[in-house]
Amino acid sequence: MQKITVYLLLTLLISCKSNQFVTSDPFKQLNDKTQFTNIKIDEASAFLIGPCEPSIAINPKNPKNMVAGSVLDNAYYSFDSGHTWTKLKMVSNEFGVYGDPCIVSDFEGNFYYLHLANPDGKPHESTNFLNQMVIQKSSDGGITWNAGVGMGYNLPKQQDKEWAVVHLKTGQIYVTWTEFDKYGSDQKHHKSRIRFATSSDKGLTFSPAQTISDIEGDALDDDRTTEGAVPAVSNDGNIFVAWSIDNKIYFDSSFDNGKTWNKDVLIAQQPEGWTQDIPGIGRCNGMPITVVDNSKSAYQGNIYVNWTDQRNGKDNTDVFLIKSSDMGKTWSNPIQVNQDKTQTHQFFTWMTLDPITGYLYFIYYDRSQHTDNKTDVVLSVTKDGGDTFVSKIISESSFDPNPDCFFGDYNNISAYNGIVRPIWTRYEDGKLSVWTALINFHH
Repeated sequence: MQKITVYLLLTLLISCKSNQFVTSDPFKQLNDKTQFTNIKIDEASAFLIGPCEPSIAINPKNPKNMVAGSVLDNAYYSFDSGHTWTKLKMVSNEFGVYGDPCIVSDFEGNFYYLHLANPDGKPHESTNFLNQMVIQKSSDGGITWNAGVGMGYNLPKQQDKEWAVVHLKTGQIYVTWTEFDKYGSDQKHHKSRIRFATSSDKGLTFSPAQTISDIEGDALDDDRTTEGAVPAVSNDGNIFVAWSIDNKIYFDSSFDNGKTWNKDVLIAQQPEGWTQDIPGIGRCNGMPITVVDNSKSAYQGNIYVNWTDQRNGKDNTDVFLIKSSDMGKTWSNPIQVNQDKTQTHQFFTWMTLDPITGYLYFIYYDRSQHTDNKTDVVLSVTKDGGDTFVSKIISESSFDPNPDCFFGDYNNISAYNGIVRPIWTRYEDGKLSVWTALINFHH
């Protein structure tokens, strides 16, 4: 997601083979006093723009292999379960690379790096800026990447804030994003909408983009803008996605591999909207994340949507979850994920579902242990479909963010067969850094 601001200038900005170990109870490990090892993946000056908005994916074919990305054009790969990382710069001569990194993997071990386009190298100046979404592919664990493929080209409209999911059995790639008539415009005739495209040939070509949202938002990149679409796909190819607009969360679905889409359904209120005021953070969003349980657990087929809002007060942002067990026809009441009883902020949530165990993992920033802006990173897990949660601070120390520093719009987390890798941004001594924690729930 972009925000046109002068002070930013640039603005955007396993140890075992798969399925060969027994997953242990994460509730027990999170309840003990063990501190998970934190690994610094990258660090740079926070002046203008530093590494942030991190994304991470685990290779299901070789879980020791992991790939991560961060703003604006950073990529990282590891072949030792995340203990050490190699950094490289993404290059796409035809399309440019301009942040909003989304890393996903498929069952064959391919990685995909999605990002925004800046083909002329002139953000906000060129009419080609944000002219499409871009996907680049790596078939060697993140070491090398192809030149990329574009999708959603629709000038003069601009394409922003994408996310993707890969069907773990077919390899089909599904992408959703926001299209702006004119990014950042306050003109009433400039609107926003959710778009969708899919690839059945491992990212070589994509279907023509189609609009899937029924309600258009404004183009301000604010609460009344239609944003935050994160797709999920079930074993049988049904596609689910939720997004935010105007203090509400809407849900849509397709039961024919994305050819046609159902009517948008209002599934939750989002008091104070998806743009949230958090002290010490220049801007913060609480957009929804959607996942579906493709495991063989008792909760197979459940759809989950996770977000943050301020229904408990503007000084008390919390993390929420709703679920559906009937393909999105009906939904639970909101369930609070963070279990603290404080009037403090929990924000920047992301959620993933382990496709082997069915456990749901959440990462978010947390201030429940402090009375100021000091911030910790918390991991929460539910192994019973959201009925009960256990949470643990996984950052080795707190940090105090700087509101004048662009901190990004999201963190991320990936899990596969008990291997859990959260990824987050930290600010300290004028520098931004990207971190993961080595979390392994297995014997």
